[in-house]
Parts: sequence; structure tokens; C-alpha cells
Amino acid sequence: MNSTELLALFDAAAAAQQAAVATLSAADRRDRTDRRGQYRLDVVADDAVVPVLTTAGVRVLSEESGWSGPDDAAVTVVVDPVDGSTNCARGLPYWAISLCAVDAHGPLCALVQDSVTGARYTAVRGQGAHVDGEPACTSRVTEIERAVVALAGTPSRTLRWRQYRALGSAALALCDLAAGRLDGYLDGVFAQHAPWDYLGALLVCREAGATVADADGRALVELGPDVRRRVVAAATPELFEVLLAGMTA
Repeated sequence: MNSTELLALFDAAAAAQQAAVATLSAADRRDRTDRRGQYRLDVVADDAVVPVLTTAGVRVLSEESGWSGPDDAAVTVVVDPVDGSTNCARGLPYWAISLCAVDAHGPLCALVQDSVTGARYTAVRGQGAHVDGEPACTSRVTEIERAVVALAGTPSRTLRWRQYRALGSAALALCDLAAGRLDGYLDGVFAQHAPWDYLGALLVCREAGATVADADGRALVELGPDVRRRVVAAATPELFEVLLAGMTA
């Protein structure tokens, strides 16, 4: 499948997620499963999204159901059916679906769709990133004193940032960085993310000009249900170095 076909597939998956979660009452959204950290809404969304993807012949790695589809497929789609599940469960309007197609050369195309506003963050390798069809571009902030930074977890130490936000969806926060709304992002103490949390937004960020890496120097593009990384990202290389130093000090 080419990137145009994959993005159309991702739109169909996002529509399936929306329709499935809409069937749940507020009480249903707060229901938990026996799996640690999993809500019933995660399973409902996964049951709707994964069949849309697998019928297209791609391999799938989902947060909720692991691997599915043919092992020899040329494209693997990494999906988080609901990124920001706790926000969704509690009625906080900041959660999304994240999808990234990965081929032998790495991330090929991605869609992160805000499930509340409908905003679409897309990227195709080598072709830039877009927000609702308009080119995405990071801010040009280089100084920590001017930066608004999104956090996951508690930072190891407080930097001299202008302000910070803890938003509850890594995918959306990274996409807001790509769109110039935030200047930086970092995973704090004990915070780490899996590929389904960040891969879609990783491609959006990089195509928009952001710098993104693992704080410990490991490859971010590694697929597997047990892979975890500490993500740090910034609108500019200068700001990235300050944030990275703050994470590793």
C-alpha cells in the first residue's frame, strides 16, 4: 500500500474508533478491565479499529491486543486506539487515536487524530507534516526561559522554563509541538512510553522540523509490545539540548 492508501485506511480506522467509543456511557468509560491500566473503552476501541486495519493486509501492533495480521506483510501499522485513556474515561477533552505505518525504511506515514476536536495531524516521510491539511511547522524558540513545555511524569529537576503543561496524551502533546503550540516535551522521572504512544507523533514532529530522541540514546523506531522509551523533543536543536541535559543531569 502507498501512503495515500494508508492514510485513507487510517481515516477509516479513526471513524471506527469514534463510532465505537460514542456507544459508551460516561459510567462505561470509567469501567476497568482485569489488565492493569486498561479501561473497557480501550478494548471497545481496539475491537473496532484492528479489524479495519487487518482486512487491508497489513501487520498490526496494538497497545491493547498486541500483534495481528500476516507476519510477512511489507507494512506494519502501530496503533494506539485511545491515547489518553484516562482523559477519555474522566471526560477530559484531550485524547486521540494514533496510527503509524512502518516499512523496511522506518516510519512511512502517520495519522494522529484528536478524538474530541477532530483535528488531523498527518505526515508522510519526506513530504512534510500537516494539521488539517495545512503545513505544520514548529516554533523557533531556542531559550528555555521562553519555552512552554509538556511533561509526562515529574521532571527530575525543574528547569527555567516559562511554563509547563501535563496534558495526559503523549501523541497529542507531541503533535501540538509540531504545530508550534508547544515548544518542548519530555518524559519525567519514571515516565516512559511505548511505540504506539509516540511513533505517529514522532513522524509528524520530525517532518515539521522538531528534534525528537530517546533520553538514553536508544533507537525510537523499534517495534515490540515490551519496548519502552523516555522521549524528549523540542522545536529547535538548541532547546532540545537544554531539555536533554535536564533529563540526564
